[in-house]
Amino acid sequence: MTGPRYTPLAQSLPATVPFVGPETQERQRGAAFIARLGANESVFGPSPRAIRAMEQAASDIWMYADPENHDLRHALAEYHGVTPENIVVGEGIDGLLGYLVRLIVGPGDSVVTSDGAYPTFNYHVAGFGGVLHKVPYAGDHEDPAALFAKAAEVGAKLVYLANPDNPIGSWHSGADIVAAMDALPDGCLLILDEAYVECAPEGTAAPVSADDPRVIRMRTFSKVYGMAGARVGYAMGAPDLIAAFNKVRNHFGMNRAAQAGALAALQDGAWLEHIQTQIAEARERIGTIARENGLEPLPSATNFVAIDCGRDGDFAKAVLEALVARGLFVRMPFAAPQNRCIRVSCGDTADLDAFAVALPKALAEVRSNTA
Repeated sequence: MTGPRYTPLAQSLPATVPFVGPETQERQRGAAFIARLGANESVFGPSPRAIRAMEQAASDIWMYADPENHDLRHALAEYHGVTPENIVVGEGIDGLLGYLVRLIVGPGDSVVTSDGAYPTFNYHVAGFGGVLHKVPYAGDHEDPAALFAKAAEVGAKLVYLANPDNPIGSWHSGADIVAAMDALPDGCLLILDEAYVECAPEGTAAPVSADDPRVIRMRTFSKVYGMAGARVGYAMGAPDLIAAFNKVRNHFGMNRAAQAGALAALQDGAWLEHIQTQIAEARERIGTIARENGLEPLPSATNFVAIDCGRDGDFAKAVLEALVARGLFVRMPFAAPQNRCIRVSCGDTADLDAFAVALPKALAEVRSNTA
């Protein structure tokens, strides 16, 4: 008996995922985490109106969802002052990135990103046979000029830029990114990942027309809207590009209850402002805890804070592991020199109280082992 005949590309790929989930780690350690501060979810939860909408939709879950995402697309278009033809909805930004890479990237095609930037994008590029070219951060910021220069050098079809950035939380003004786009080479599409833009200062969102064929902007309901488990993301781009998603997307991939929840969340501006305030307060608390322990929090425009542990990646990893051993789920950047940091998501009072107790103990343990 023979097995499946995998493609050469599939045979060449490792059977790994970009992130190991907290549930997997809980099973491995045989205990639940007491604070879930690693996945940049919103522990503050979704709008009560979104919860009610999803509860009401539960009785209709026997039906497939609207494959056109009509109501949500039209509401998003009105919210952003664009047309529905500028909007595609998908299974989170991760799902939309997969569809986009499938549309644009074939075996051997060049793609540019930053070294240490969002690894799920890299995962999709590898899955379709693309060749990744990476540039370093400039300090602790993404470097648009270097990204676009590398794209011109290698003839890239796509370049990925997150603003605000994950995993560091730094940001550029949207106007600066638009100005830098003058150097984007012809035929190269900029993926501007704005997953955290609702957490950022005014002026961070790029003031670029949704009809601009050079760029596609990604947004999500997973962060400030508190609906990570619902998997709702959307992209804004030129109508021809948006229409092309219909060639490859899973037309019934969106959950009916998730569509209803996202629509209600979008309409609850008061809840959005409430969560933005809670995120700002939590960032401040995380920074205070870090400084009380002799560490430096990096400025953040997201719902997490990167904390500089003051040494190298091995030291930061040891701190992370000591926190995990004490029941706190946190993560860290993958690439040097940003891997000198641990990354702590905004949590509620109980979460951050637990972090405040665990961090000095973790640091004392690691410092004694590395003295």
